Amino acid sequence: MGRLAIIYGAAALAEIGGCFAFWAVLKLGRSPWWIAPGVLSLLAFAWLLTLVDSEAAGRAYAAYGGIYIAASLAWLWLVEGLRPDRFDLAGAALCLVGAGVILLAPRG
Repeated sequence: MGRLAIIYGAAALAEIGGCFAFWAVLKLGRSPWWIAPGVLSLLAFAWLLTLVDSEAAGRAYAAYGGIYIAASLAWLWLVEGLRPDRFDLAGAALCLVGAGVILLAPRG
């Protein structure tokens, strides 16, 4: 589970960072040069998800969704300076429980 947490955490950081690069250019007026590292970051995100030990890509992506949501709220707070409210936190907790069910369910 430790390796999986590292992969999903790194994937979330790569995806959010890559998407934020485009946000910065298109919404915040940053230099178009932000796009190059953004694309590299999104490529890293896609590669990282291939490292998840799952027989189905859809299951790996579905479980990742909960991690992504929680990581996005951390980004909101740490990078954008906006503290998540109780509804953000409750929603993220529900998503993490769902991700856990997907990842840890016994399958045979």
